Amino acid sequence: MLADELDYLVGVDTHRDEHVLAVVAAATGAVLARQLVQANERGYQAALRFAGEAAQGARAWAVEGTGSYGAGLARCLADRGEAVLEVSRTPRSERRLRGKDDALDAVRTARAALASETLALPRSGERREALRLLLLARRSAIEVRREALGQLRGVIVTAPDRLREELRVLPTGRLLERCSRRRRSSSAERTSSRHRSSCAASLAESMPQPAKRPSWNGRSSPT
Repeated sequence: MLADELDYLVGVDTHRDEHVLAVVAAATGAVLARQLVQANERGYQAALRFAGEAAQGARAWAVEGTGSYGAGLARCLADRGEAVLEVSRTPRSERRLRGKDDALDAVRTARAALASETLALPRSGERREALRLLLLARRSAIEVRREALGQLRGVIVTAPDRLREELRVLPTGRLLERCSRRRRSSSAERTSSRHRSSCAASLAESMPQPAKRPSWNGRSSPT
């Protein structure tokens, strides 16, 4: 157990802008010190100084949310040779019974690590983070595609009868292909129409104008 190997556990309750730290004695679980630091590089350095003063001995850090709010702190600690453990967040049912208190949550995190039989390393690393971002992008693309298809089928419902009957029976792949081809055809027809009009106007301007001839009353008249 950790109590046999460590002198202190530093529990960390992580948030977006700040983290709450609590130093707990490994042998007894007693709270020795608490500290609030900012969730940035300066705050991480302050956390290391705090641990160096309040937990001088064999220690480990029990951090909540090492894959989200605690990712930066976990990386900083690991780079400096500190032992970092990932601890799951306190269940909501327990928070409802005991109340939400950041300082108390930091203590609970440290004690949870002491009582745990299986310890987890932080979810960090460039490959893991790259995979997480890839899955996030894929999930977003799927949601956008689903929403776009819903909008398209909503438009088909109000389309003219003949077009609606043609499109509503098509599977998704053929439907997208058909709508895409129709859009390109319509655009090409508009471009061709504008081109023909421009050519006709240019041709009319380039044609010679009919000559004028004098009339009997002294005015010129067209031939």
